[in-house]
Amino acid sequence: MSATTDTPVSAPTPGNWASVIGLGLIWGGTFMVVTIALRGYGPVTVATARTTLGALALLSLVAVTGRSAPRMTPTLAGFVLTLGVLTSALPFMLLSWGQQYVPSAFAGLSMAVLPLFVLPMAHWFVPGDRLTARKAMGFGLGLTGALVLLGPGIALVGDGDLVALGRLACIAATVSYALGSILTRRCPPVDAIWLSALTLLVGAGILLPAMLLIEGMPGLASPGTMAAIVFLGLVPTALATLLRVQVIRSAGPSFMTLVNYQVPVWSMLCGALLLGEDLPGRFFAALALIGCGLAVSQSGHRGPRRPKAPRRP
Repeated sequence: MSATTDTPVSAPTPGNWASVIGLGLIWGGTFMVVTIALRGYGPVTVATARTTLGALALLSLVAVTGRSAPRMTPTLAGFVLTLGVLTSALPFMLLSWGQQYVPSAFAGLSMAVLPLFVLPMAHWFVPGDRLTARKAMGFGLGLTGALVLLGPGIALVGDGDLVALGRLACIAATVSYALGSILTRRCPPVDAIWLSALTLLVGAGILLPAMLLIEGMPGLASPGTMAAIVFLGLVPTALATLLRVQVIRSAGPSFMTLVNYQVPVWSMLCGALLLGEDLPGRFFAALALIGCGLAVSQSGHRGPRRPKAPRRP
């Protein structure tokens, strides 16, 4: 898929910072809500509800606001289909499946690993988003934290251990998000709400048949579980997807990764205080290492930043 958007990354605006902080809080609490939804529904149903409700919400928004539908060129269609897989269908499915076997706090912590995949990709594919020695040092610390987070039990994945597989599923979701972040930045110019709606619609189109085939038509559950499903579709999916696209396209995918350093804190707090989850010591060690990686990799971004036009290697 060829790149069509090569504009350099602009300096983050106050609105970008507000969006990133809000996304950290929203997504940090999402994993707790997914755990509640899984008490009454299967993982495919939970993922399908998120994409379907999110798509319907955003399509309703574009209808109410009278936004014109984008002209669907072959290039744009390719991006929309790919982003629908990488940013909705695949990661939602992986996270829902993985959270059957791991605490919600683990799923939230795994999101902090995303910059390890985004920033090296951005170095090659996003103009002005360069991988410096300082960032590379931060990646090393973050990678160590990711390995601590996975823990020694990950070696059992070859034996089909479901806990180990659940951990890998959560990490795999971050890889999918990372690829999606890069492609979102490279996507041809298109209205952010329409792009968000269309990618969720693609995700729903993929997951809905899978749900009917694997888990069947969902029935009624407890009021709390059904409320969790509705919340997942409207807040961390529809609203958060819209904010995510706007931030990436204006400030770049590397800036967007700041969300993933807030998510673990909120997910651990929600898991421990509201769900009563046990938090192993390695969770805190991993959080500290990943946090140090953030401090190192982002330390060069302080103060006004007016870089020259990026040079191609």
